[in-house]
Amino acid sequence: MSQVHLRDSDFEPIQIDQKEAEKIAGQSTSYWKDAWRRFRKNKLALAGIVIIILLAFMALFGETISGQNYRDNDLMNANKPPSAEHWFGTDNLGRDIFARTWYGAKISLFIGLMASLIDLIIGVIWGAVAGFFGGKVDEYMMRIADVLYSVPYLLVVILLMVVMKQGLWTLIIAMTITGWINMARIVRGQVMQLRSEEYVMASKSLGASDFRLLFKHLVPNTMGPIIVTLTLTIPSAIFTEAFLSYLGLGVPAPKASWGTMSSDALASFQYYPYQLFFPAFFICLTMLAFNIVGDGLRDALDPKERK
Repeated sequence: MSQVHLRDSDFEPIQIDQKEAEKIAGQSTSYWKDAWRRFRKNKLALAGIVIIILLAFMALFGETISGQNYRDNDLMNANKPPSAEHWFGTDNLGRDIFARTWYGAKISLFIGLMASLIDLIIGVIWGAVAGFFGGKVDEYMMRIADVLYSVPYLLVVILLMVVMKQGLWTLIIAMTITGWINMARIVRGQVMQLRSEEYVMASKSLGASDFRLLFKHLVPNTMGPIIVTLTLTIPSAIFTEAFLSYLGLGVPAPKASWGTMSSDALASFQYYPYQLFFPAFFICLTMLAFNIVGDGLRDALDPKERK
């Protein structure tokens, strides 16, 4: 059998360019950077982000761009079709629909965002506490949530809007009475899975308080599902506002929202369909954009998709 003779030079490191070495080894990346990399590959989700940004911009500046006031009546120009003067036409009181559409966007988006934010705060705290302590604490807290959840959501909101004085904050509060429960259940499940992880046990053994364990270690590691749920809650809240305003239980006059505009336009839909088209179109577009972004975030933040 022939012998293989090894030389000292055989053990010397290969001379390679640093950039080439990085390509071979692969650059280290964080969870969020990796999620953003995968999210950017979803062209449809990026389009949804662009649509949401444009809608937010027009909600802030659309009325100014139009040069019209959403409340100004001009009966001499009532029910005018879209034109150079009134881009979306006018309603039965001669009000500029373009200005009202973007003022309505401001109201609808504000209600949707605020209701979802309150759902987020209550749901995260409730679910995190229940999931972390478990036992009787978890049982009692989730039984309360189950009782509230057993009552139909829209029924609760409608009853509260009938009993309470109509207003933006009344509508937001009514929508959040039971709206936080889905967020709480998701956070609870995530915290229950994470509380036995080694890094949590190590922090606990070092004397970390329950508050620190919850909001320093556990809740931040559930941000993926929280963000996805929040993104999908916003369009649901916008639709609920539009539905209630359509029934006359939402935004009070003289304020305008997409729901109130749709309700006002229904009576004359046969003769002036454009009056209903614009608010209905932007309700659908907004909900679609948020849902697309939510689906994109779900795929990007799913640990199973990481490579």
